[in-house]
Amino acid sequence: MRIFDPHIHMSSRTTDDYVAMYEAGVRAVVEPAFWLGQPRTNVGSFVDYFDSLLGWERFRAAQYGIRHHCTIALNPKEANDPRCRDVLDVLPRYLAKDGVVAVGEVGYDSMTPEEDEVFAAQLALARAFSLPAMVHTPHRDKAAGTARTLDVVRESGLAPEMVVVDHLNEMTVGAVADSGCWMGFSIYPDTKMDEQRLVAIVREYGTERVLVNSAADWGHSDPLKTRHTGQAMLDAGFSEHDVDVVLWQNPVSFFGQSGRLHLDPVPGFAAAEPPPAGVTFEGNSVLRGARI
Repeated sequence: MRIFDPHIHMSSRTTDDYVAMYEAGVRAVVEPAFWLGQPRTNVGSFVDYFDSLLGWERFRAAQYGIRHHCTIALNPKEANDPRCRDVLDVLPRYLAKDGVVAVGEVGYDSMTPEEDEVFAAQLALARAFSLPAMVHTPHRDKAAGTARTLDVVRESGLAPEMVVVDHLNEMTVGAVADSGCWMGFSIYPDTKMDEQRLVAIVREYGTERVLVNSAADWGHSDPLKTRHTGQAMLDAGFSEHDVDVVLWQNPVSFFGQSGRLHLDPVPGFAAAEPPPAGVTFEGNSVLRGARI
């Protein structure tokens, strides 16, 4: 089973997670820029974070045989903080970089006027840079938030096939399916969506335009939920081809619209071996000293 996790916050995970993910079949990931759990107080905090996603995390993933890509944006939660609004001014220099395969996460948290303004501005950037957009739907008032999201997407002029609307459930998937946007599902241990519910949704709506992710953020989450979902599909009678469509072909098709995917196997990687001694990145050794 080959897996491309299209939404996973690897900055919150350990190297053991990378090892387990590789053994489970994960070969590529997309890490969206988002909230770090504590409010950031200045634009410089975002700049350092974006640099880490593009450099350090990409390198760290490669040490375990996984290709890492990211999305860049001012997230909905922090769009309400006036100290963070100038992040919009630095986004263009990041959206031009290799490894950035979408604008995201954008969308709504509390559906405020500030979020409306920042959401529209970032969809405009997605159009300007010919990049897909990853849209976060709110945890509260999800049905209303999803309807409002689809209105803003239509108003932006961004083609629906360039947009994935994420964190969907049974109440919201129908509207997104009808819109022509991609449908994103975050599979969690005890919130949002689980494997069996996802299987039922795929039975009803099919595998087209479906993206399944683990999110695996700083809360209670599991970076192997993509693998568990694939197994649940097989157990429910779906074919290996169906699973490959959902867990590999669909994310490749969606993020491939950026023209920036890098999916070649990591050269010289062997899952059972440590990284070669002496590997460095910007002068910092991953190994923190020689192996003896």
